[in-house]
Amino acid sequence: MIPALALAFGVVLGVLMHPTVPDALQPYLPIAVVAALDAVFGAVRAQLDGIFDDRVFVVSFVSNVLVAGLVVFLGDQLGVGGQLSTGVVVVLGIRIFTNAAAIRRHVFRA
Repeated sequence: MIPALALAFGVVLGVLMHPTVPDALQPYLPIAVVAALDAVFGAVRAQLDGIFDDRVFVVSFVSNVLVAGLVVFLGDQLGVGGQLSTGVVVVLGIRIFTNAAAIRRHVFRA
């Protein structure tokens, strides 16, 4: 219940405050959001499977965001940032949909 309330509070706070992202970080924000969503969907799946560990979630969340951002940053430095961004989104997207399917199977028994 607390995570759901924290998420709702964060969304409302973001809508009301209209935060800005520095221009230098704007290419990395979508990648960070997708990486964070991957960690969140993994946590929900782990909770439903009865193996959730908050320490693992925090480490997964932070490391997903940092590694995805680092890969895209290195791609930008090498001149292939667009291709690596696409690769990161595809890989994390596959993980998100795999976890979503597992959550659906667990919740609806189908």
